[in-house]
Amino acid sequence: MLTPLANRTTIADVPADLLDRVRTTLALTGAAPTPTNVAAALRADGTVCGDAMVLAVVTALRREALGAGPLDSLLAEPGVTDILVNGPGEVYIDRGHGLELVPIHTGDEPSIRRLATRLAAAAGRRLDDSTPYVDVRLSDGTRFHAVLAPIASPGTCLSLRVPARRIFTLEDLITAGALPEAGATILQDLLDSRVAFLISGGTGTGKTTLLNSLLSLTDPADRLVLVEDASELHPAHPHVVRLEARPPNVEGSGEISLRDLVRQALRMRPDRLVVGEVRGPEVVDLLIALNTGHEGGCGTIHANSAADVPARLEALGALAGLPQQAIHSQAASALHAVIHLTRTPTGHRRIAEIHTLTRS
Repeated sequence: MLTPLANRTTIADVPADLLDRVRTTLALTGAAPTPTNVAAALRADGTVCGDAMVLAVVTALRREALGAGPLDSLLAEPGVTDILVNGPGEVYIDRGHGLELVPIHTGDEPSIRRLATRLAAAAGRRLDDSTPYVDVRLSDGTRFHAVLAPIASPGTCLSLRVPARRIFTLEDLITAGALPEAGATILQDLLDSRVAFLISGGTGTGKTTLLNSLLSLTDPADRLVLVEDASELHPAHPHVVRLEARPPNVEGSGEISLRDLVRQALRMRPDRLVVGEVRGPEVVDLLIALNTGHEGGCGTIHANSAADVPARLEALGALAGLPQQAIHSQAASALHAVIHLTRTPTGHRRIAEIHTLTRS
């Protein structure tokens, strides 16, 4: 018996069970999700619908197979920095003013799981019940993290950090209220004097954005060697070499750590050694490098305030077996300044303080 459906025109109006049946039919026949093949699958299913429904099903199936599926429109929206999916039907984005809930149809839990698995596979990583979480960089530079249900609740959770589409100048930061004019002069002096510095702050405070801006202002004759866990720095500079870490494969081998890359970078004649984020024992190799003639090095670090950076360095140094007194001596000799960023509850990012490091 034929079951008539109303003429539907949007992906959100396509019933999930109908989409599953069409997907199964196409998979069994090996047919591509073209309008002709989808219409034939709908007829075989006993479903009567108009052209608008056929096109909506085609669009839904193609989104599942290409790009980021239903999240593509958000990734393309100007100003979006983060996309967070908390299971079916709950999507938050950050346009720079804090998180906001957006009405977007993500499909049911199996749909989100398929999307997460496909994005991980596109980046060469495995995501399944035996490996229920993944952290990778997609081909467009987007940082993608996923945790499958039931490890995550209320369902599979996706986090996408969208790379900046432009390099902000210090003038842009002043205009945005993130930096006072006097602060811009200090930052330029830090670069010109080739002292080593760290940019500290919490997640989403704009550390990478500021570091991109500062590296773009360095002498064009300098050779910048960037060491990162995932490539996020893209300064507007004529001489940049990037080294990117690699996680272990499914068998647990093939890992290339940040510490390995810092050591390699020292042999590549850097004028400025840059570690995108100091987060582990590589801090020891960085400090040793900055204490042995490698001027102008810099990087970012997570910390609650500039005053907390020494304690953070101490904790990271302990991971490499360096005692407290040794890490203090190395840091005091190697680092000259800490630029700390904060973010207000409304999402406004700004430089809160610039501190110098001295021996206590």
